[in-house]
Amino acid sequence: MIEITSDPISVQPIIDQVKKNSHGCLVSFIGTVRDNAEGKRVINLEYETYRKMAESKLNEIINHIQSRWSCDCSIVHRIGRVEVGDTVVVIVVGAGHRQEAFPACQYAIDRIKEIVPIWKKEYYTDGSSWIGHPPTP
Repeated sequence: MIEITSDPISVQPIIDQVKKNSHGCLVSFIGTVRDNAEGKRVINLEYETYRKMAESKLNEIINHIQSRWSCDCSIVHRIGRVEVGDTVVVIVVGAGHRQEAFPACQYAIDRIKEIVPIWKKEYYTDGSSWIGHPPTP
């Protein structure tokens, strides 16, 4: 399961989606908005995406996880305006053993940062800046 949403993320339904009796473990990553970045006080963030490509890349990540580690995986990412403390990404990996689940979860968040076209603008007390946004032509 993948989802890109502008609504607040509830973690338990994502866990329930992945959980199976054959799983010996569930590993999760929950990314939240912190109140600082590079010495600046963060007020809030704004996430943007190219949805069709982002969904395709998220599916690509899940397919790789399923083939390499034989794990089940769900990824939900939030877009739009988010406040300090809000959950912005949830990854849940279910597997028979932790040896598969931990590296699969690590792989998922690393690849999201590398290949999924989701960009954030950080708003500070003294300005703002885009993080990972493509250059303006």
